[in-house]
Amino acid sequence: MFKEFLNARYLAWHILIALALAIIVAALIRWRISNAETLTTITSWIGIFGTLFINALKMVVVPLVFAAIAVGVAGMASQKSFGRIGSKTIALYLVTGFIAIFTGLILVNVIQPGNMQIEHAQALVDSIEGTDAQSNMAARIEGRSWWDLVQIIVRAVPPNIFDALTNNGGLLAIIFVAVVFGFFTTKLTGAVRETIDNLWQGMYDVTIAVTLWIIRFAPIGVFALVTVIIVGTGFSAFKPLFWFVLTVLLALALHFFVWLPLMQVFLARVNPFKYYGKVAKAQLTAFSTASSSATLPVTIKSAQDAGVSKRTSSFVLPLGATVNMDGTALYECVVVIFIAQIYSVVSGVEFGFIEQLLVVLLALVTSIGVAGVPAASLVAITLILGVLELPAEWLAIILAVDRILDMCRTSTNVTSDLTIAAIVARSEGEELPEVKAA
Repeated sequence: MFKEFLNARYLAWHILIALALAIIVAALIRWRISNAETLTTITSWIGIFGTLFINALKMVVVPLVFAAIAVGVAGMASQKSFGRIGSKTIALYLVTGFIAIFTGLILVNVIQPGNMQIEHAQALVDSIEGTDAQSNMAARIEGRSWWDLVQIIVRAVPPNIFDALTNNGGLLAIIFVAVVFGFFTTKLTGAVRETIDNLWQGMYDVTIAVTLWIIRFAPIGVFALVTVIIVGTGFSAFKPLFWFVLTVLLALALHFFVWLPLMQVFLARVNPFKYYGKVAKAQLTAFSTASSSATLPVTIKSAQDAGVSKRTSSFVLPLGATVNMDGTALYECVVVIFIAQIYSVVSGVEFGFIEQLLVVLLALVTSIGVAGVPAASLVAITLILGVLELPAEWLAIILAVDRILDMCRTSTNVTSDLTIAAIVARSEGEELPEVKAA
């Protein structure tokens, strides 16, 4: 019985057990050890296994993205097919992004986590004045402007293909190059076409095989990553920011457990319980790594386990890991309005309806340009705060809880990608029999 449970098909349960053990071990470490130097030593040793796991996942990201996109585009026999699937994917990404942002907008206005007594608001602001957190945040935002967003578009067309293929942070450029090469592969004929097709397919198959091997170590990596985070941050930071954290978690939960499942039922015609069961490994990996890019190999494999074809998953999911950030967009909206509410209490300046609509638009635009790595959304939030003339340094208020919330919103990002993959697959005539709704 126990030997059977160790089988790879129970990996999602292994990861859940690792998460539970991480919480218990981290709590015991914080309870029993108070010496800061000892804590640092312990977390450094535990963190090695988490770093190895993330590095291993990142190792296969670039070859997998390139090969998956090239195979997917080349598999779409005509330009018409490529354009049809591409337009569906982008349209769905925009729709889910708006739904996520408006969910956050409604809840942050209903709960109003930043609308507190003036002495509490002032104390919260004063608590970060002159701290390392504020200094670090000031260093992060120095020199940031809208030009950074323009440069994201510019960097999508790389001047050096080989340089782009060695940069995990330049997935948009890798996607562009892969789309171009994959598309023009369809223009070749004869033996040359067959050779190039086999090259992309071989690269894809090898990368998936390596990914499957890496995933077997996920419970160890998850345990290490979560333990280090909880030992480092603890739970004390949640107390002064309780209502903010609650707002974010409720909004993410509503999107994760209500809106996305409804889209799965009515648009993809799949059973959400069955579908989430099939993709749980990707959701849990996203939660532990807080990186949709690092999770991408697991995301593609999970979608294919659920019945989404290689042709669809290899195009939709790499694109989603770069441009579809529902949880991030939602979080940006809540953070900006939370800070605006505190600013209104302290300064008496009202944050009106027009400003909130601007936040919605800016959150959608900036979330598209956010890299799929931990804490990347903080840079986008500083840009929004600057446009609205709110104190960007106040972003340091939420830094203590950002990492935990980052894990939650990354899992939402990946789940949205997987939902859209199922919808696109269904619209292309794929049945997904293992998760099909009754």
